Amino acid sequence: MPDTDIKIRIAELSDAPELLNIYQYYVKNTAITFEYDIPSNKEFEDRIRTISHDYPYLVAYKANKILGYAYLNAFHPRAAYIWAAEISIYLAPNVQHKGIGTLMYKELEKIALKQNILNINACISLPKQNDVHLPMTSINFHKKNGFKEVAHFHDVGYKFNTWFDMIWMEKNQKNHPIPMNAFIPFPQLRDSFLLNS
Repeated sequence: MPDTDIKIRIAELSDAPELLNIYQYYVKNTAITFEYDIPSNKEFEDRIRTISHDYPYLVAYKANKILGYAYLNAFHPRAAYIWAAEISIYLAPNVQHKGIGTLMYKELEKIALKQNILNINACISLPKQNDVHLPMTSINFHKKNGFKEVAHFHDVGYKFNTWFDMIWMEKNQKNHPIPMNAFIPFPQLRDSFLLNS
């Protein structure tokens, strides 16, 4: 059960230093991200700005301290994929396993439905055996939240002198109607999100 004092809000560009501080842990210490170099603060601001143009980018916080962030993003640039989105989450290492991730995912799933996004996909690195740089927490977390494995790629990421696999996990929001309603960019829903948060 998550702490009731934990709140969720829309990320701002001014959050970039705190979010980057969380992310750099994963770059330096894990194969959860295959990125090698820590991005600059400006690059991280640009990422927030680009994603927020169409998708929700949320932060979880308590007493003005950011505990983690999660967002949806384009699954693929081609027009026919607009009703699918990729989901990502990064929590400060000391607040994992407290229900914060599930809280954020539920919020993103509600927003996705309002955007007419029907499929949510997660790209997750996978160790071949127990590995100090890649615990199974991400896969277990997504399974717990209703995601199912739909693709498995072998030896596609090389980090810490180790080859890692990568899987895609998917959660379908609901039936896929024909014709389909138009995708709604998140900025058009921003005011209703702020009223309900």
